[in-house]
Amino acid sequence: MRETPRPQGTAGDTGAEPPQPRTGRALAHTAGASRSGSPLRSDGRPPHTPRGTRHTDEAGRPGTTPPVPGRPALLVLLLLPALLFAAATWQVLARGPVVRLDERVSGALVGSVPAPVAELGADLGNMPVAVPVLVAAVVWAVRRGARAAAGWAALAMVLVPVLVVPLKLLVDRAGPLTEATGYYPSGHTATAMAAYGGAALLVRERWRWATPVAVFLTAATGAGLVLRGYHWPLDVAGSLCLGVLLLAPLWWVSSSGRRRSSGRTPRRRTGPS
Repeated sequence: MRETPRPQGTAGDTGAEPPQPRTGRALAHTAGASRSGSPLRSDGRPPHTPRGTRHTDEAGRPGTTPPVPGRPALLVLLLLPALLFAAATWQVLARGPVVRLDERVSGALVGSVPAPVAELGADLGNMPVAVPVLVAAVVWAVRRGARAAAGWAALAMVLVPVLVVPLKLLVDRAGPLTEATGYYPSGHTATAMAAYGGAALLVRERWRWATPVAVFLTAATGAGLVLRGYHWPLDVAGSLCLGVLLLAPLWWVSSSGRRRSSGRTPRRRTGPS
């Protein structure tokens, strides 16, 4: 490799002059690395990897890290149960094939378990049993500052009779063991889902077991109503879809609130104070 010739010393020099750095490609590479902070880049441009340019969104929209529920997820939670509820309601009104299958399934299930057991499950959907659970969770959430989520939970519970009673009058379906009408959708199932599900969404940050407990209580309510002969299975299924529609805004608000609160949490200092 060719080297740059050294300048010759004079008689007055007292010692050898230190070697001078060359102003070539390697010097430019070193200077670029000092500007960009990377030994592999010779200019000051930022890295082109997505991790280096991605910014999180305080509102919790898609693409943030870690992933949080965004508006597309909320739309799916609203659209899918709405379509299923509309299809179930149409089948009941038209007495379609799903209704005939529903009646055969109900005939096979009613009385298959002891009546006290089925009655116990059905009673979980009574308002005096379910609503106090939601009230306690709402009070707890308000005291912790989650007023928006608490408001949505209370609104979901209020909307249950507002929506269920007109639907019962409109569909006018008879019950499995009676000629009386007004059994679609199931008010007890909707009450259980709004109360237990809403309470679980409010307290899940503190008690993770609240969600599976809410699922169990809601499922026990629907099963008890069907096994006791109080409702057709399709009545319960329609109310479950309605409950998802009522709880979807609460799920989105509570999840977004958790994301914002975690983003405001100061990082713990690891260095010496």
